[in-house]
Amino acid sequence: MSFIEWIRQPWPWYVAGPLIGLMVPALLIMGNRTLGISSSLRHACAACVPFDIHFFKYDWKKEIWNLLFVAGIIVGGFITATFLSNPDPIIVNPKLAEEMSGYGITNYTGIIPSEIFNWPALLTARGLIMIVFGGFLVGFGTRYAGGCTSGHAIMGLSNLQWPSLVATCCFMAGGFIMANLILPFILKL
Repeated sequence: MSFIEWIRQPWPWYVAGPLIGLMVPALLIMGNRTLGISSSLRHACAACVPFDIHFFKYDWKKEIWNLLFVAGIIVGGFITATFLSNPDPIIVNPKLAEEMSGYGITNYTGIIPSEIFNWPALLTARGLIMIVFGGFLVGFGTRYAGGCTSGHAIMGLSNLQWPSLVATCCFMAGGFIMANLILPFILKL
């Protein structure tokens, strides 16, 4: 098996998890930085928005590393999607595939179901709820919780921060409620 074939396969949790976990001490050692993505939008707006808005009036240049981190994620995602994507369809549990076919989702060739996430679907009730309203809720929730899931669940929990434990428990509860109670209702639309 070549290196390219090996890297294209899904990595097991016992490899990917520790690699993600090692980011916490690496960022702390390299300058007392914290892992998280949601604040990068504020930094980008502070750098680009010339308006006199108090929220964006701070020295965003001290956080340039965060913008570079996000740029690295974008470049890494592009490289992975372009050169390292696995051409095989996503393997879905047969019970889940049967349930999803009831909602009209049968294409598992991409990372996300193309029957839901596409430009024409955006103009449907299901698309507006899932893409537009869902995106708004993610953004609002991230700012309301004081950080994103990666910031709280990875960085905050490893630093034993009580607010991160509460936020992570709420993220998980919200995910379970969404996946099991709300999403089936939306998918029927």
